[in-house]
Amino acid sequence: MKRFFICGTDTGIGKTMVSLLLVRALFRRGLSPHYYKWLQTGCRTPRDADSDARFVYAHTPELARRDPGLSVGWCFENPKSPHHAARDAGMTLHRPDLLRALQRVCEKHETIVAEASGGLMVPVSKNVMMLDLIADAASFGFQPVLTARAGLGTINHTLLSVDALKNRGIPPLAILMVQEPGPLDPFLIQENQEAVCEAAGIPVTGVIPRIQDIHNPPARAFEPCLRLIDAMP
Repeated sequence: MKRFFICGTDTGIGKTMVSLLLVRALFRRGLSPHYYKWLQTGCRTPRDADSDARFVYAHTPELARRDPGLSVGWCFENPKSPHHAARDAGMTLHRPDLLRALQRVCEKHETIVAEASGGLMVPVSKNVMMLDLIADAASFGFQPVLTARAGLGTINHTLLSVDALKNRGIPPLAILMVQEPGPLDPFLIQENQEAVCEAAGIPVTGVIPRIQDIHNPPARAFEPCLRLIDAMP
């Protein structure tokens, strides 16, 4: 049983790209992974153009003909934190309901790639943060995988996020860095990996490069995810 919870140091950090590559890497390893977006904001339905599930399904050959609606727990139109997006829709998210939904997914699938919404401290309800749900998911066998930027400023954000996870007793299995658009400084990226790994004591399994053709990512784009799979007990 392999269950990953892809979380991030911020929103727009590259969690969905990491989730996509990890799902495809798991298929390469002969497994049948299920992608799960517990809470999606910024789209009306899981089938809309801005849906993360639709993106993952559209770019994973094994999922191309399936319904992305099977992979989303709750979907809210406004691009806000789940708490405020749900409030705009006249709803309140309740932790027991969220856990029952996750339990149903786990009863159907052994290998799961779950993706968080926003950063660790994004509010899901008045008194529940995304970090709380990641901790809850650990009881179902999920291990956090922290997604971080590869460039300038990532050391501070990554180490703060690692500390938050460790303080909840759920240290990340690994850290994956994602290369942002713009000029590339390979030496800076290498230094960032070394600094984070040394200070956090958590392996950085690699950097996801910029990908021009999402349908056909280069082999090196999968390498950090394949190392992550092989490192999981």
